Amino acid sequence: MRPPVVAGQFYAGTKSELLRQIERCYLDKHGPGKLPKVGKGMRKLVGLVSPHAGYMYSGPVAAHGFFRVAEDGLPECVVLLGPNHTGAGSGVSIMTSGRWKTPLGEVQIDEDLSNRIRSSSDIIDEDTLAHAYEHSIEVQLPFLQHLFEDKFKIVPICMMLQDERTSLEVGDAIAEAAAGKDVLIIASTDFTHYEPQRLAVERDRKVIEKIMEMDPGGVVRTVDEKGITMCGYGPVSAMLQAAKRLGARRAELLKYATSGDTAGPMAQVVGYASIAVSK
Repeated sequence: MRPPVVAGQFYAGTKSELLRQIERCYLDKHGPGKLPKVGKGMRKLVGLVSPHAGYMYSGPVAAHGFFRVAEDGLPECVVLLGPNHTGAGSGVSIMTSGRWKTPLGEVQIDEDLSNRIRSSSDIIDEDTLAHAYEHSIEVQLPFLQHLFEDKFKIVPICMMLQDERTSLEVGDAIAEAAAGKDVLIIASTDFTHYEPQRLAVERDRKVIEKIMEMDPGGVVRTVDEKGITMCGYGPVSAMLQAAKRLGARRAELLKYATSGDTAGPMAQVVGYASIAVSK
């Protein structure tokens, strides 16, 4: 069992308050403005870029992405890619068994798909240490549980290595293992960190352009060349690589905002975006 480590910090620590907090994110002036309804669509959504800050900052932006997830319908499995903020564990770490817990319940790891992904690349190690105190994947789960309860499985992948070669290899491994399966791939990232609003927006626009162009290598190169302080560019690159190989053809920016927009003016902000990648 992987217990929650940021419940009561990044999001509310009890079931009742967490459900209310998630609904407030949807109804916020920077959110979709209405609560989601789970559809029974054609499952065209392959990938999603989603932020992972405290819900008071990034929750309304994240709600736009999960609103689209709800419309698209229940996937069998969600592959969750997040950056490694703690420095613990292997360069690319996957968990292949067990459950993850939040105040909303427990979610089972998809053992078959996890092992397939691990076996598809020598760079992906089975490792729990990297996940033990990492928040970037955990904060996605309550939004998914709010929509689907425990009806889906997950594959958690934590990336400390985020260079272009590694990111593309991780994406290829996911695509190879997930071919023919009903999978949604979520890349957890925040964008520019702690810079003035105008500069953050300008810098983030350059990376978002590469995401919209479905250019996984371009995402990594832009972050490196422009010195952009985006924490999860490797997960985004890997998601795009996998999504393209799984048939995705377009990316759509659902919402961009900064912490200065959502929580009030501040000297230095963090950028957030929800971006849908679809067939």
